[in-house]
Amino acid sequence: MNPRRDLRGNRAALFDGIEEGGIRASSSYSSHEIDEHDNERAMEGLQDRVILLKRLSGDIHEEVDNHNRMLDRMGNDMDSSRGVLSGTMDRFKMVFETKSSRRMFTLVASFVVVFLVIYYLTR
Repeated sequence: MNPRRDLRGNRAALFDGIEEGGIRASSSYSSHEIDEHDNERAMEGLQDRVILLKRLSGDIHEEVDNHNRMLDRMGNDMDSSRGVLSGTMDRFKMVFETKSSRRMFTLVASFVVVFLVIYYLTR
């Protein structure tokens, strides 16, 4: 087998025709002899693909916008929970510094109440 011949055969197999677009160029036709009907069919196929790609890119854009809005809301929620948690940690620090059992009980009870309120609000 001749490697050059195989390469030429592979190229011929690849570029023999563009079947998805509707053009079927064979060796008996030159590039100037392809009739107008085949060109129209190929253009319609390309137009359908362009329309499909345009619709697909629009759907992707809409999905990206939805995800960006969702991430923004989630970031805002995380910021608000960070504020609540930092306030709670400050209270815990204050309780552990004073070592007052009454304050400790009040802080733990308020933490439990806040946790239950948040739990029922998110449910």
